Amino acid sequence: MIPEPTATSRQNKNSHDEANSSAAVNHSEDESGNENRQKRVRRRKRAHKGSENVKRKRAKASRSSAGRAGGSHCKRRQVEAVTLFEVVTMGRSAMQVVIDDWIEAYMMDRDSSLLDLISFFIQCSGCKGVVTAEMCQSKEDSEVMSKMVEELDEVTGLQYKKFLAFPWILTVTWPMDTDSVEYPLIQSGPYGRWFHSEFQDFVSVLVAQCQHSVIFDSYLMNTLISLLTELSNSYVRAFRHTCTLAAVKLLSSLVGVALSLSVGIENSQKLFEVQKTKTMRQKSTLQLDRIQKKITELQEKRTEIESMMDVIFKGVFLKRYRDVLPEIRSICMEELGLWMKLYSSVFLNDSYLKYIGWMMHDKIPDVRLKCVLGLQDLYGDPLLLPKLDLFTSRFKDRMISMTLDKDNEVAVQTMKLLLLISKTSDDVLSPEDYKQLLQFVFSSQRPLAATAGELLFSRLLNTVAPASDTQDQINEEEAHKQQTLAMLKALLQFYQESELHKHVVYLVDSLWDCGGALLKDWSTLTSILLQDPSPHSPGLTQAEQAVLVEILVASVRQASEGPVLAGRSGAKKVMSAREKKIQIDDCTKLTEHLLVVIPKLLSKFSSSGDIAASLMKIPQYFLPKCPEAENTQSVSRLMEEMSAVLEIHSDPAVVEAAACTYLSLCGEETAWRHMVRAARDSLVQLWVDRLTALLGDSLVDKAVVQRLQLRLFCERGHNCLSHSDHSVRQQAFLGVCDVLTAHSYQLHVWDPTSFGPLLYTPSPKLQRALWTFVCMHVFVGADCDSQSSVSENSEVERLEDLHKRRNLLAAYCKLIVHGVLEMSMAAEVFMYYMKYYNNFGDIIKETMYRTRQIDKIESARTLVLCLQQLFVRLKREQESGGRAQPGVQTFTSIKELARRFALTFGDLVKFRECVVMIHRNGIEFVFQEFSQTPETPTPLYLSYLTILSEFSSKLLKPDKKTVFSYLQKHTVEHIIDLRQECWQPLIYYRASLLAVAEGEDAVSYVSSDRKPYLPNRLPFSKQKLDGSKPPCLFSPTDSKVGKVHRSSFSPSQQEKSNDVDPFAVPVEHPVTRLNFEGSVLSTGNEADDDTVDVEL
Repeated sequence: MIPEPTATSRQNKNSHDEANSSAAVNHSEDESGNENRQKRVRRRKRAHKGSENVKRKRAKASRSSAGRAGGSHCKRRQVEAVTLFEVVTMGRSAMQVVIDDWIEAYMMDRDSSLLDLISFFIQCSGCKGVVTAEMCQSKEDSEVMSKMVEELDEVTGLQYKKFLAFPWILTVTWPMDTDSVEYPLIQSGPYGRWFHSEFQDFVSVLVAQCQHSVIFDSYLMNTLISLLTELSNSYVRAFRHTCTLAAVKLLSSLVGVALSLSVGIENSQKLFEVQKTKTMRQKSTLQLDRIQKKITELQEKRTEIESMMDVIFKGVFLKRYRDVLPEIRSICMEELGLWMKLYSSVFLNDSYLKYIGWMMHDKIPDVRLKCVLGLQDLYGDPLLLPKLDLFTSRFKDRMISMTLDKDNEVAVQTMKLLLLISKTSDDVLSPEDYKQLLQFVFSSQRPLAATAGELLFSRLLNTVAPASDTQDQINEEEAHKQQTLAMLKALLQFYQESELHKHVVYLVDSLWDCGGALLKDWSTLTSILLQDPSPHSPGLTQAEQAVLVEILVASVRQASEGPVLAGRSGAKKVMSAREKKIQIDDCTKLTEHLLVVIPKLLSKFSSSGDIAASLMKIPQYFLPKCPEAENTQSVSRLMEEMSAVLEIHSDPAVVEAAACTYLSLCGEETAWRHMVRAARDSLVQLWVDRLTALLGDSLVDKAVVQRLQLRLFCERGHNCLSHSDHSVRQQAFLGVCDVLTAHSYQLHVWDPTSFGPLLYTPSPKLQRALWTFVCMHVFVGADCDSQSSVSENSEVERLEDLHKRRNLLAAYCKLIVHGVLEMSMAAEVFMYYMKYYNNFGDIIKETMYRTRQIDKIESARTLVLCLQQLFVRLKREQESGGRAQPGVQTFTSIKELARRFALTFGDLVKFRECVVMIHRNGIEFVFQEFSQTPETPTPLYLSYLTILSEFSSKLLKPDKKTVFSYLQKHTVEHIIDLRQECWQPLIYYRASLLAVAEGEDAVSYVSSDRKPYLPNRLPFSKQKLDGSKPPCLFSPTDSKVGKVHRSSFSPSQQEKSNDVDPFAVPVEHPVTRLNFEGSVLSTGNEADDDTVDVEL
């Protein structure tokens, strides 16, 4: 930002006639933008320093106003020494005082005051530089215009901009990196938003305070408009953004001035007409002339203001409304809508409306949003609608298409705009347009769906037929019922025509905000359902009754639980106290009414299983404590009707609804729990008695018989797994998995004496067949996460196939979780965690967590088994000459899988034993049965240590000592040469263990750049060692490591290692000088608290 300006040279009053006389305004760079940023903390404090221009004009103003009252003088003296930029931080009241003083100074020395105003806009752009001003007599001078340039000097590192703000030629010089620095308008946090508002207020206050004085002097506004126009065309973003905002806000303020002048003209004309109607004796010609003169003067001022607005519009808006910066485009569209709303006589025509229509195609959502919000203000005013006819016909299709906008807020506001249009103009939207828009009631975004619901509700109200002549003879209740029935029929017709018959809850949710009174009129809804058809009132069809019951259930759920629905976002999750009270009142009303009516509805619709199942869901939403809960007769009637329905229907939907209702009504908080429990127990006992009678003597040795039946079922299911029909194979697989899962669950809830006869374990042959089926039907294709895997099928078929595969995998994982299969079988499933993460990652991860809850140690062994099997398969593929093997993954993918496994161990203390076990198992896997020979200098599976290092970060500091010692125990019998690239995985693994204490990873530890160890600074021996000895082979049995430290590695050796070992991770190789003195091996710089004494 520019600090306060200082005038370096001033013009004499007699020297204004000289051409190209100069006055420079220099800005020191001592004060940075941070100082102005810090001034927001001292908003109301007065500054004690000001520019020389300001001090000078304050002195002149004080001398000219020496006769003013002391109180007024004291008030102004408090804000005397304040620059225009500083006043932005002081609020609107301080702005008025300082701007009034500035106007006084301007009247006395307008050039100096204008320089202060120019400096203000330069400072607000965040520019830290120098502004130089010189006078110019003519705009038409070609030599002067040729000097208007904007360039940068790479040698000095400065940028220059010279432009004409007549009568000034201004030159701004600033550092080259200014454009990359945050300027006040875009600063993050509350300061940026606050400055944006205060800056706009300053422009508005400036025009408001000047509108009765200097605004019409043909000097101030010309210079200011010229300044803002030139800076808004700058290549520098800060200048362009700040001055465009100032220019459009200046135009908005001028619109306010023009409106005030129009009001004055209108009042004067009324007064003139009144004077003309007076009699000759009362009429005053002098007064009429004075009024006419005033009208002419006001009209001239308005014309001048409109000319200023036209200059700003053509000079700034037309060049910036398509600016590359989206913020500038948003500002232009927002202000254009305001101009059309406030000054419609000038701006509300097709010449200006076309810009909003064009920018509705902008690629930035905020720009499109500003266009839509501006149109809402225009369409909301009925007086402006006639001027929008051509625009509506031209851009109606675009507005309808914007309801599908990818930005949710734009789509919602566009729907509100179309709702306004439909309310104000009936013939604008066609039936096809309404058909498209009304489908948004099923949208996944609740704000958009609620707006579409309001549109639907308004259309339904318009379709209701007016009352007939005979309605005078019908009572008010019956009239309300007929009107509700007409609206419901229209709603049912819309729902049936939409062909989305499984989305009643979404339809109700969309209509809830605007049509809640209709949907919560449960007494009318139930009376319509209970009404019998008659010749005068045919009533509803059976299909309409079923849909109306669904609407009744959905409205009850909405009143009880609120608008939160699965698959629909944007709902308000936290209710206010008022909303909670409304919810409780609604629950009380529905419980009192439906507790009595539901038995009647169940009795009427008992023959329809679907309707009965829906009706039996309603008691789940009853309020546990309400006055009607003591009505035992109603509860008893409800239990009887539910039992009667269950006697007729045995469909899963009916039984599930009844079970959930019994569970809800038997809660501890309910007042009728004892009665409901008794009814439930008697119903269950009745079913048990009937089943016992049917089974008869077959209950003898039922456990043995069931075991035999289970075995026979599994054998037949096993045979069906190889059936030619794909659907038969899937059903056989799901049937076997479900039966085995249910059997495992029953083992935990039955009598322990039955465990022996009932115990059944699937045969190994059946277990292999189940896993083979999963591999063939679930984990198929190279990578099923890609969309191209089912390119021949449609999107619907692809999703349906994925759903079936997920069900198959979930059924198999249940066998592992419930103990039917060994936990080690999960290792095969975990192998595909990364490859099929998008499709099955959640199922595999849940299986991992469930097995860990059962036995965390055994679950960790399963992860180790998974990694080791993948590693062995990869090794065998390489040994076989690269022939493709089934289920083989790359080394990088195995390492990434290990990293993902390690991330699941969040609580280091809780899973401490698991992580240690993983490391011990991995070390044993690498070094077990390894015998070092010249042909096999390293273990076959040494590269597995690189994979194992992914778990090192999960070790606690005490445990890493144990693991490191365990590693040294297995390497103590082998000769290890750290120079050889084949031992790089061991180096990497050791580094990962040592890096744990440092809080680093293995790569950063190994690749850290450290100085070679100096022989004379060994921590273990003060004797100077011979550091010139080359590294040599050593036997760990003859040497000890006192303290192991960090080592540095050479990139050149890394390149060699990549050519030799395909499993090696690309890390730098150690070049730390190894110094030996007796049996001491030193590999670090200094001893620290994290080093470990290790025996090699």
